[in-house]
Amino acid sequence: MGNPTGFINVKRTLPTERHPGERLIDWLEVSQKMPQQDIEQQASRCMDCGVPFCQSATSEFAPVVAGCPVNNVIPEWNELVYKGRWKDAVELLHKTNNFPEFTGRVCPAPCEGACVLGINADPVTIKLHEKSIIDHAFKEGWVVAQPPSTRTGKNVAVIGSGPAGLAAAAQLNKAGHMVTVYERADRIGGLLMYGIPNMKLQKELVQRRVDILAEEGIVFVTNTEVGKDVSVEQLESDFDAVVLCIGATVPRDLPVAGRELNGVHFAMDFLKANTKSLLDSEHKDGQYINANGKNVVVIGGGDTGTDCIGTSLRHQCHSAIQLEIMPQPPEKRGADNPWPQWPKRLLVDYGQNEAIEIQGQDPRQYLVMTKKIESDGQGNVKAVHTVDITWQRNDNGQMIPQEVAGSEKVLAADIVLIAMGFMGPEGGLIEQFGLEQDNRSNIAAEYDKFATSKQGVFAAGDGRRGQSLIVWAIDEGRRCAREVDSYLMGSSYLP
Repeated sequence: MGNPTGFINVKRTLPTERHPGERLIDWLEVSQKMPQQDIEQQASRCMDCGVPFCQSATSEFAPVVAGCPVNNVIPEWNELVYKGRWKDAVELLHKTNNFPEFTGRVCPAPCEGACVLGINADPVTIKLHEKSIIDHAFKEGWVVAQPPSTRTGKNVAVIGSGPAGLAAAAQLNKAGHMVTVYERADRIGGLLMYGIPNMKLQKELVQRRVDILAEEGIVFVTNTEVGKDVSVEQLESDFDAVVLCIGATVPRDLPVAGRELNGVHFAMDFLKANTKSLLDSEHKDGQYINANGKNVVVIGGGDTGTDCIGTSLRHQCHSAIQLEIMPQPPEKRGADNPWPQWPKRLLVDYGQNEAIEIQGQDPRQYLVMTKKIESDGQGNVKAVHTVDITWQRNDNGQMIPQEVAGSEKVLAADIVLIAMGFMGPEGGLIEQFGLEQDNRSNIAAEYDKFATSKQGVFAAGDGRRGQSLIVWAIDEGRRCAREVDSYLMGSSYLP
């Protein structure tokens, strides 16, 4: 325990965010840099608990019970940060997490939700320390390519280059296998590249890590869709094992009248096109859905919806509204949401903060259901018709929405973005491999085994478990790599 009284004497502090008026004119990170000595002081708040709930999570209880799915040894590297032993900290961090520069930025920090200090005080700023450790390590030149000293002669194909695919590839490469990663987009990274906006995760950080992995010997193949550009039969012939990390990319649709109108888009189409145009030409090519001067209605209250709000504001939209069918969370944990469960409480993320600054109020409207989308008579969206709802139990005990009489509203809309989550993986490739699926359409493969119904074919990440967090994707990629290594070699030294 670095500082026995740190949790008493030091208050939780996070880096200052840039003013919305400044950050809305660029696509750079929201937070400013925090002085190193202040970060070390924050690390002193860690109590080095006898049972550190922060550093472990089980798939059986996820996502109800919080904790770190990749099993970061958090108290240990908190103490190292407090003592200024940053190089030791990054070496320890990399033992459990291949990509802390990603998780330190976009992970919702279930570790902090399980922090023991959070029972009666503000939790330790674990996510800040993770980000600070890896950023400091890159700045000092400590993160370098470490290719394996020997090769096994085995070849593995990884399909999909999101966090699960990259983690699996990185671990399999460490074991000495030759790894080829196939990505159908023009850049490597999956949702890290195109699903998460630049202000949350700068794309040069993604490319920096990809370059290191390539230097370590991983082969990346872009603009190539397995099942179309490369056949499944060829893949099975050329490789000793195949790992499917194809994500859960089928969006949940909105079955209402007017869904087909121009201006109604899935959120991920909006976000992907924006980032690609930004990277290709700084938006000069016009190949994106421009919200400039438009009334934007986002249907969905999660992180993706927030990203749509933040992106629209950077386009200088006229207005931005976010509709959520669920009730507004309480400001503090409820009695039915005890520690170490994931704290269900009201958070104001960067997008909402920006909307409050620009529009004068939180863009979120709770307990609202979309009834229909109105046309302008020329095939374009004109408005969204909504009604307030309450949640009530039916005769079977199920919670169902009930409309509130007289609560109908009409919201002006030029762009409607559907951000209602994802249903599961796309089916074409699964069918071509002839794989079994579970009752949610995910690839059937037991957690911690990851073997599919076809020998030599494995699955990890959202395509196996359903839509989830980046830390669960990295966890699954790492665990899957161990199973693939055992399949190829009879045993594995991978963690």
